[in-house]
Amino acid sequence: MTSVASLDSNLPAAEDLHDWDRTHQLHPWAAMDDWRGYDHMMVDSAKGIYLWDSAGKRFIDGPGGMWCVQIGYGRREMADAIASQVMTLPYTSPWTTVTEPSAVLAKKLADMAPGDLNNVFFTTGGSTAVDTAIRTVHFMNNRLGRPDKKIVIAREKGYHGSTYLASSVTGKERDKSRFDVEKRLVRFLPDVNPYRRPEGMSVEDWCDEKVADLENMIAEVGAENVGAFIAEPILCSGGVIVPPEGYHKRTREICRKHDILYISDEVVTGFGRLGHWFASQEVFGITPDIITCAKGLTSGYLPLGACIISDSVMERMTDPDDSVLFANGYTYSAHPVCCAAALKNIEILEDEKILEHVRELAPHFQERLRALRRFDVVGDVRGMGLLGCIEGGAKTLAGERRLGAMLDEVCEEMGLLVRPLINMAVFSPPLVITRAEVDEMFDILERALEEVTRRLSDA
Repeated sequence: MTSVASLDSNLPAAEDLHDWDRTHQLHPWAAMDDWRGYDHMMVDSAKGIYLWDSAGKRFIDGPGGMWCVQIGYGRREMADAIASQVMTLPYTSPWTTVTEPSAVLAKKLADMAPGDLNNVFFTTGGSTAVDTAIRTVHFMNNRLGRPDKKIVIAREKGYHGSTYLASSVTGKERDKSRFDVEKRLVRFLPDVNPYRRPEGMSVEDWCDEKVADLENMIAEVGAENVGAFIAEPILCSGGVIVPPEGYHKRTREICRKHDILYISDEVVTGFGRLGHWFASQEVFGITPDIITCAKGLTSGYLPLGACIISDSVMERMTDPDDSVLFANGYTYSAHPVCCAAALKNIEILEDEKILEHVRELAPHFQERLRALRRFDVVGDVRGMGLLGCIEGGAKTLAGERRLGAMLDEVCEEMGLLVRPLINMAVFSPPLVITRAEVDEMFDILERALEEVTRRLSDA
């Protein structure tokens, strides 16, 4: 594709845009030792599973944006649906009005969600969906006269967002942080990654130990003080960690026994990433009390999230003799244009049978992924659906810390983007990726691992 800037001499040059970006824009997770010294890729255009930079070089988008571009880039149907809603009704206050897109979308999400999760609170993204879930736990227990039942049990390597409450329950390791979190609110369970189990321990015994971690934490803190357990079905930003089989069902039962709400954070796994609308019940056999979602809800075309709450929780929050407000909301809750985008996105996923495509393609994707174990530099590969992670050979964070960055650098040279995470690289390509494109992606990964191996041996 030809750069837009190259077609019009009046538009700023790529060099100017890079300079303005470095000088004036603060990016997420910016390194503060040299905050104007970074050099991010200038993405100029996109189509399908591919991105083009300002020089016209094409890249496979391995991370799928930020785990979110399910239907791929450049969908005219999405542009038309968004434009139509802008011209019909670009905004109205969610405090006092309802719109057709938000009402239809709420009904669709309730129909997709398992069990009695029939109540949809729209948010601006995943972080605010998690905040809403935690505030729901607080509201319910205050309403029930249990003001101490507020602690959230979360997991090491779990990621739940960047807002204050969401970041407080995030267990993804931080080498250094200057941010505060609400430490009184949360307790963390040890890593559930089967790759970390002691040598000689079976996966079944590891699962027993991880389930016992939850039971022991509840006993230590006191069930009367624990309001919720929050868990991603797969710990994606922590390195695509798939807990051992049976873990989710057993932890769900423990939560039910102690009247602890189970929050399933499906911000990444929802909307087809594992071949289903939601993974909680269809893949892992559980019905949570609350599901949070975002990302694939609109395939990244516009920002939107949702907190889906069960009838049983809502009933415990209400009191006919107390008209107190559920004072939680955002100016852009249930934004009609974002809801219209989500409806069109869901329509595309349905009409093109993309969820079925994921289920058909996933075995080949995972087979190609597992074949990467043959490289000495690789310690583990893991994934599910169209999710994958390559981890370096050392089992400690202090191992080959350069692997993620090196693999990212070499893959980029070869026309593939991955997401480096210290000694890991993760990927979650658009769900519309074809079998041939999967092979193209893994062929590049194999060549990149060969080159990284060579560079490490020469170092």
